[in-house]
Amino acid sequence: MLFIQSIRQDTGAQWFEEYVEGAASWMLILVNYGKCLYWIREEKWLLEKGDLLLVPSGVPFYGKSIPSVTHGKYVVCFTREEGAWIRLLPMLLEKRVYKWKTGKYELLLQKFRTMQEEWTERPAFTDAMCSTLMMEVLTRWSREMAEGQPSTLKESHAELMKAYIQNHYREKVTKDVLGDVIGKSPNYAAAVFSEVTGQTIGGFVHALRIKTALYLLTQSQRTIADISDYLGYCDPSYFHRIFKRETGLPPAAYIKEREEKR
Repeated sequence: MLFIQSIRQDTGAQWFEEYVEGAASWMLILVNYGKCLYWIREEKWLLEKGDLLLVPSGVPFYGKSIPSVTHGKYVVCFTREEGAWIRLLPMLLEKRVYKWKTGKYELLLQKFRTMQEEWTERPAFTDAMCSTLMMEVLTRWSREMAEGQPSTLKESHAELMKAYIQNHYREKVTKDVLGDVIGKSPNYAAAVFSEVTGQTIGGFVHALRIKTALYLLTQSQRTIADISDYLGYCDPSYFHRIFKRETGLPPAAYIKEREEKR
């Protein structure tokens, strides 16, 4: 079992930390923009957007921002309980540093954001939720390494599909439409999208819509019905179900919070 010790989000161009004798906890890092540097066991590690880094406890290291370069990253510190379960994740068995450029960046970023929000707001069962999300991140990372990096062509196709969705997520986006975008069959488009991103086409579309919904609910005066229609949900009750599934709260909770701040 994993026990979360802290979760934080670093931003800016003035970050520095050093552990001469190594940290007491393991550290998992995901860079979400910019670049930063780590020196681990006298080896230089450059981290960029989409890079994951796992540093075991007791491993000496120091890290810092690159001069004049702003960066952002999520850092989760945790300890692990010994037991048979740990064999399920070999990367936790040895004191080895892992670095990986994930092809499932959007999916994992969502998990890190949720962990950070949970840790900050401390709702009931926060520790259980964060430990579960942490296990999912490590499991998806392990699976991705076992399967190997997708081919350059598949990554290119996935990027084209993601770009199309980001510009048309308020419309109906299907595998047939994306197949036309990349000049391939609908089934190929759906399979490649899932393989590279770790998400279904529908899941990716919903995530973008809910992200916009969160902004509109807190930063505008639009009603829930108006937002639902704007985002392409013809049925407000369906929007309500998707929103609650993705965020854990109903849209009305954000409307209430918005009104209380007025």
